[in-house]
Amino acid sequence: MIPHTYLEHGLSILHTRLQSPVLPAPTGPHVEAHPFITLSRETGAGATTLGQLLLPLLDRELGREGHEWLLLDRDLLAQALTHHHLPERLAAFLPEDRISETKAAIGELVGLHPSLWTLEQKIAEAILQLAHVGHVIFAGRAANLITRRLPGGLHLRLVAPPEVRAERLAALLGCSHTAAFAHLERTDLARRRYVRTHFDQDIDDPRLYDLVINTTHFTPVATAQLVLAVLRDRVRHTTPAAGTLTGSPG
Repeated sequence: MIPHTYLEHGLSILHTRLQSPVLPAPTGPHVEAHPFITLSRETGAGATTLGQLLLPLLDRELGREGHEWLLLDRDLLAQALTHHHLPERLAAFLPEDRISETKAAIGELVGLHPSLWTLEQKIAEAILQLAHVGHVIFAGRAANLITRRLPGGLHLRLVAPPEVRAERLAALLGCSHTAAFAHLERTDLARRRYVRTHFDQDIDDPRLYDLVINTTHFTPVATAQLVLAVLRDRVRHTTPAAGTLTGSPG
């Protein structure tokens, strides 16, 4: 994996936050809702690009001393595994990637990875821990469903027509349009199946999100500005007395 500045910086933040003791979710009339974002996305809809663009904007406008914003995506998770002396290939067995039960069982038996249930629980616990603290962008991994009972979350879904996403993937991966289309179909199916199997939800149901954005009609910069404006409005209307954010709970 080619190191990126945001990955190295994000790994440092992730390590620090996960070393903090896990506290129970606060309750009561004076709860402060710490902002965080979940990004559900169709393959090739631009979630990683959006997340990277949002980081400096969020740090500047909604950041706090010692609480820089973190983008938790697949690349950062893979680096975290390597950092903790676990094989990077474990990323292939984490929740969002639905693999065959036979392959999973064999991998567990030969010691390739812990049980899928254990991995899923660990990732869900880490997502909840990070969401309690706030100032984090979760890309995928059904984070909107894991955190849906927490105040402070802005839950987004990024979509685009298959032709547009296949064209983007072909340019990014340097492959044919046919190969790119097959990749996005396979990946979208895996994500859809995972959400249905583990949460009994339809990943395409717009009611699971606060905002669904068709990235065909917005540049990445314009999309980032739109998300920032929505989150800024949410934070402005956060009332500690109520302990919730106005609008859809996602």
